[in-house]
Amino acid sequence: MIGALLALGCWLLYRKMWRTEPRRLRTAVVLLVGAWFAWGAVVEVIGYFSPEVQALIGLVLLALPFSVLVLAGFLIRNGVQMVRREGRSLGNLLSMLAGLALLALPVAAFLLVATLHPVGIGAAALAFFVSAQVGLSFVTFLVFTVLYARREPRPGADAVVVLGSGLIKGKVTPLLASRLDRGRQAWQAQLAWPPSTSSAPPSTRPTPGTAPGVSVTPGVSMAPPVRGVPLIPSGGQGPDEPRPEAAAMADYLVDHGVPPELVLPEERSRTTEENLRLSREIADGALPQGTRPGHLLVATNEYHAPRAALLSRRIGVDADVVGGDTAGYYVPSAYLREFLAVMVMNKRTQILLAIPGLLLSAGLTALMVMYQLNAGG
Repeated sequence: MIGALLALGCWLLYRKMWRTEPRRLRTAVVLLVGAWFAWGAVVEVIGYFSPEVQALIGLVLLALPFSVLVLAGFLIRNGVQMVRREGRSLGNLLSMLAGLALLALPVAAFLLVATLHPVGIGAAALAFFVSAQVGLSFVTFLVFTVLYARREPRPGADAVVVLGSGLIKGKVTPLLASRLDRGRQAWQAQLAWPPSTSSAPPSTRPTPGTAPGVSVTPGVSMAPPVRGVPLIPSGGQGPDEPRPEAAAMADYLVDHGVPPELVLPEERSRTTEENLRLSREIADGALPQGTRPGHLLVATNEYHAPRAALLSRRIGVDADVVGGDTAGYYVPSAYLREFLAVMVMNKRTQILLAIPGLLLSAGLTALMVMYQLNAGG
C-alpha cells in the first residue's frame, strides 16, 4: 500500500515537472523512482494472491544479468558494422568498446576478488559502484530520450533552426540531409499554424533583409504566399571544409522549395552551444521591433535531440527540439557519444554521486586490511 502511494506521488510530481519544464533529466529520475515503487507494489500484491508467481518473477530477475551478454554481443556486432561502413575512428569504435567493456568488467571483478587482497577487493567494489552509477545514468538518459521524443513541439516558433554537421567536399551528407528534411517539415508545420488561416491576421514578421518593424502581408511581397517564419541553417566552416556548413544547408533548403528570403544562414558556430546562441540572435533580429522573443524550434537528428534540448535549457534558450531519422546502424555509437557528452555536461553531479561509492570501497578496503592484520596477529 505504501509503495502504491509513493508511486502515485512520483507520478503526480513527474507530470507537474514535465508540464513546467520538460528539458530536465530529473523528470526521468522521478519517473524511474515511481516505476520502482509501482513494481514493488505489484509484486507485493501478486505475492499475496499467488506466491508461486512471485517466485517465478524472482527467477526472471535473477536471469537479467545474462541479458548483459546479449547487449554486449549486439554492441560488438554494431561496432564491426560501423567500422566497415564508416571507417576506423574512436567515435565509430565506441559501441564495440562498450560491448567489450561489458564482457571484461565482470571477469576483471571476479579476478580481483579471487586474489583476496584488500586492494583487489576494494577495486572490485569500486568498479561495481561506478558501473552501477554509469548504468543508472544511461537508463535515465534513455528514458528521458523516449519521453522527449514523444513530446509535440509548440506552435508559433520565432524561427526554425537546423543544426549543422560535417560536409563532404562541400556537399550536404545524407546525415545532414535528414536534419534539413526534418527542419523543413517542422517549418511547414509552423506555416500551417493556426489551422484556420482565413481568420488569422496578416503576418507581422519582417521579411529577412528588410528594416525591423516593416510588416509583410502574405501574398503581397511573395509568391506563393508564405508566413514569415525564418528558417535558420546553423553551422560554421571546418578546417577541411571549402565553405560553411550553413551555406551548403541554405542551398539545399532553397533547392527543396524554401523561399530564399526566409533562409537566414548562421555561419559562425563551431559547437552545438554556439549553434543555439547565434541562431537565437538571428531570430531576435528578424522579429518586429517591440516584439517579445518567444521560442525556437530546433531540428537535428534523433540521437542528438536529447542533448540539444538539455543544452538549450542550460544556456537559457527557450527551444523545442525535434529529430530526424538516422540510419539504424549509426544510432548506437552516436547515442553513446551523446550520453558521454551529457555525462560531461553534468560532471559535478556525477562526481557527487560517485563519492559514496568511493567512500564505501575505501571503507571495505580498510576493513579487509584490519581483518588481515588481526588474523595475522
